[in-house]
Amino acid sequence: MTLNAVSPWQCSSPAGEANYAAARRRYPAQAIVDLAALRDNMRHLVDVVGGPNSGTAVMGVVKADAYGHGLLPAALAALAGGATWLGTAQSHEALLLRRLGIGPDRCHILTWVYNGTEVPFDELIEADIDISVGSLAGIDALAEAARRVGRPARVHVKVDSGFGRNGFTPAGFDAALARLVPLAKEGVLHIVGQWSHLAVADSPDVPEFVASTDRQIETFKEFTRRMEQAGIAPEIRHLANTAATLDRPQIHFELTRPGIGLYGYEPDPAMGTPRDWHLTPAMTLQAQLGTVKDVEAGHGISYGRTYLTPNDTSTAIVPLGYADGIHRSASGFDMQGAKHVEKHGGPVRVMTTEGPRLYHVSGRVCMDQFILDLHGSAAALGVHEGDTVELFGPGRGEDYAEPTADDWARAADTISYEIFTCLRNRIPRLYLHAADVLAPQDVARLDPSTLL
Repeated sequence: MTLNAVSPWQCSSPAGEANYAAARRRYPAQAIVDLAALRDNMRHLVDVVGGPNSGTAVMGVVKADAYGHGLLPAALAALAGGATWLGTAQSHEALLLRRLGIGPDRCHILTWVYNGTEVPFDELIEADIDISVGSLAGIDALAEAARRVGRPARVHVKVDSGFGRNGFTPAGFDAALARLVPLAKEGVLHIVGQWSHLAVADSPDVPEFVASTDRQIETFKEFTRRMEQAGIAPEIRHLANTAATLDRPQIHFELTRPGIGLYGYEPDPAMGTPRDWHLTPAMTLQAQLGTVKDVEAGHGISYGRTYLTPNDTSTAIVPLGYADGIHRSASGFDMQGAKHVEKHGGPVRVMTTEGPRLYHVSGRVCMDQFILDLHGSAAALGVHEGDTVELFGPGRGEDYAEPTADDWARAADTISYEIFTCLRNRIPRLYLHAADVLAPQDVARLDPSTLL
């Protein structure tokens, strides 16, 4: 009998059960995404800014394949939760959303990262996609494309308020205005928005960073004044990421851009936990155990002998590795095997006959697998090959003993964002509650083999 560390998934139909079985046959791990959690997270974020009639719209940021959750399903769930904008960094994802049926009558889409010499500005303009500009070369190329297409480009002017990434600096803004103003008067560019990005809004516990965010806000407002004086006042301004959406209401302006909050996580553990902000992580990553075997005390585990078993024990293979996006930096060392270095590896929830237990990666994460020291006899614990284990999920309290992406981030010395955006697409994505969350026409847009 195999044990399951994850509560049985409630499939919506026999077809969903068949999809789940097929995914397990195809690959020994699955990422389960709860569309109801995505919708509810967005609903909460809309409520945070005052509701749908507050004058502040909310963008669902679905860049990077929706932070690894799946571009189209996450976008549709965000819209179901009240988002009226979608945001993608790369232009190909913005165009894909339009091709998949999310038309301009339904929401605005903004894209902002590109190579200005080769980006398909003409396709973006024709698809009624808003485009960020933050360089003189970008302005020129976009204006040229708008003239070719014969319709104005919808532009959001990116300003560098102190982040040091994309956007016009205060010193270079006069040159940008000199380009933008005549193009706006000509009708080639429609100046829709002004925007920037905050560097440390997710660190409310550091007074220096709070002051830095305050300075960024004032710099942003000065950019607005300069645009107004030049005669191209922005129709909407957006500066608030998830952190500022949650705790900086004074800068909600006309649009906020929550990213990580949509997927159920706080921007930084310094802000607390998802539960503190009434968010629910939407993804669960599970796997089925490979080889389970007994080994003697002092046995080396994985490359480099960085972990030696302290006692006679059993080990279990989790068939996921860094080729799947499991961070090698989440490896686990012990004092004996790693020259007095002791480090917990990433946590895994394993069901035993004595209840759920949290184990940690033992030794180095390999390309396609990592190993757990069960610290006891697998036979006595009831652990077998084929058991389903959980790497992370919503984190349902200490009694449930469920790790989260934040726990894996701590083990890998990174952030939760990287934990799920790095998960490779060879891990099947499966979706819960599609029919409960989405209209029938939107359910029909999804790959039916992915629906539970």
